[in-house]
Amino acid sequence: MAPEMGSHFKSYKRQSVKIVTDDLFKNDLLFFIFVKTQSVEKVVHIQNARIEQQKVTVLREINVEIAQKEFVYLIGKTGTGKSSFLKMLYGELLMQEGSGSAAGFAMENLRKKDVPLLRRKIGIVFQDFQLLTDRSVIKNLHFVLKATGWKDKRLMEQRALDVLRMVGVEEKAYRMPHELSGGEQQRVAIARALLNQPELILADEPTGNLDPETSEEIMRLMLAIAQEGTAVLMATHDMGLVEKFPGRVLRVTDGTIKEISSIDRFDPFSAGFGE
Repeated sequence: MAPEMGSHFKSYKRQSVKIVTDDLFKNDLLFFIFVKTQSVEKVVHIQNARIEQQKVTVLREINVEIAQKEFVYLIGKTGTGKSSFLKMLYGELLMQEGSGSAAGFAMENLRKKDVPLLRRKIGIVFQDFQLLTDRSVIKNLHFVLKATGWKDKRLMEQRALDVLRMVGVEEKAYRMPHELSGGEQQRVAIARALLNQPELILADEPTGNLDPETSEEIMRLMLAIAQEGTAVLMATHDMGLVEKFPGRVLRVTDGTIKEISSIDRFDPFSAGFGE
């Protein structure tokens, strides 16, 4: 169960966008991270990996490590293999060569029956939100909870409300997805990714369908989540965001992945960031 919720929100406004950054938000994030019974220092550890799609090598000689609390960009031109790497990490594509792990699961011999267990420890955020349009926001979250083994309706309701509160859209819980703005839908998608207290969030172009103002709002949220303990790997082609919100940068180029920079992380909780 989540800790008792306070009744007051503190928020910053940047260009009329409300961003929840108060102690309530931070405490909720701390709760879902530190209740884990097990933790791994290196959330992703891949060595000399090769990935295929339709029997064609997409990426080779991949060596990537991501630790807890890290926010890492994955950049590269369209078609270079960014999405393929993410798909390997959540078990849609198999590692053909090499070794390594993601969220505690060995990727070189990942069995089909283990993929649902892996995905309980990895949250996925897509560019197009992928919300079910025939049901409310909270019913979208209930659907995921049921699919991942939750049975108690009271606990499901509480958990769904908790994660919506974390990302600042609790008041939208009983709305239909089409009643929400693009930024609100993406916040719901992030809430959905947080439901099972993941060790890693994979975000595939999460700001691709959003305007610049809303993209910055989502970036602050993702960075806050990373700084509270859950590693985030975000594929993007928006170099403006990479420059504005520095972090580790992995580049997909020449059929492999190379680290190109290591910059001090942006602090989303620092005074004045939303002014």
